Amino acid sequence: MQNAEKGQGQNLNGAELKIGIVQARFNESITNTLFASCRDELLALGVKSENIDHVTVPGALEVPVALQTLADTDQYDALVALGCIIRGETYHFELVANESGAGVTRLSLDYRLPIANAIITTENMEQAIARQVDKGRDAAQVAVEMANLLNSYDDHE
Repeated sequence: MQNAEKGQGQNLNGAELKIGIVQARFNESITNTLFASCRDELLALGVKSENIDHVTVPGALEVPVALQTLADTDQYDALVALGCIIRGETYHFELVANESGAGVTRLSLDYRLPIANAIITTENMEQAIARQVDKGRDAAQVAVEMANLLNSYDDHE
């Protein structure tokens, strides 16, 4: 049962990690803050600035293909998806939220690569503003913790 103990406690030491961030530009005032918060937290967790790559794409639907391109390089310990989808008057909100989320999840499973999904979905701009800093910080912590967890299994194969 040695492997069962690996998941105990969180390892938030990012000193040896390389992280890729894909940021959607749509609702850029929110996604810029998500990025800044995520980057600041990664640096606080010890990830070296030169080990953080940042790519921007037009919107949340484009995030998965950019994540896939980064994952294909096999250079990253974890990836982060950043975006902001605010409900409008049409079904488009559901389409973008569902498809971007499904794409991120599928890539993470297909590549066995942690992808912290911080594509926030809200009813209005006020909710997005209220979540932008915390979600960026949370995404950084998730990326580092999950990269360390998966790397701990790779180290013992």
